[in-house]
Amino acid sequence: MSKTFPYISYSKETYSEAETLRKSQEFYSWMNKRRTVREFSEKPISRTIIENILLSASTAPSGAHKQPWTFCVITSPEIKKKIRIEAEKEEYESYNGRMTAEWLDDLAPLGTDWNKPFLETAPALIVVLKRVYEFTEKGKKNNYYVSESVGLATGFLLAAIHNAGLVALTHTPSPMNFLTKILERPDNERPFLLIPIGYPLEKTQVPDLQRKTIEEMAVFYE
Repeated sequence: MSKTFPYISYSKETYSEAETLRKSQEFYSWMNKRRTVREFSEKPISRTIIENILLSASTAPSGAHKQPWTFCVITSPEIKKKIRIEAEKEEYESYNGRMTAEWLDDLAPLGTDWNKPFLETAPALIVVLKRVYEFTEKGKKNNYYVSESVGLATGFLLAAIHNAGLVALTHTPSPMNFLTKILERPDNERPFLLIPIGYPLEKTQVPDLQRKTIEEMAVFYE
């Protein structure tokens, strides 16, 4: 017989219509200031701050509450250098043969290339890994909706980073198997995202991007 979770009382504060409107507008305005940054200060981040950010990420919902994620935090200069070397190898191949002409054309306005110095200059790298299955006494036990669950946790993670006054970059060198080897992770974990985090370099510039309007990205059925 499967066990069931004990149930506990839960209450959530609610607000007047006017207050709800104000809070929703303020939160959007604040989140709309979040930007992807590639230029990091070398100013260190305390471990306690990073732990709080990760704990916030771990509040995300997950399939069957399996929480199928592992967050590896790298501050070691030696390991960051190894990651940069391997990431740039993959990125070089992507920019020089793997990517289609259309893909490269879409990236051109951003001014990116295979060089990734931020992997060393950022004070910390967070490698998000998805746990495809768990090891149990009876053998392997699959997790459920793994990519969806880890994606949700990553979204919470980025919001927590922004809330702490830090900046981040979602980096996806492909393939990312080298991360599993460098970090010596077990077979049940797969790299999902590589996220440099830190304080922005003084006078950092970012592309003047425009996000989709509500009409462009939402459909209401009333």
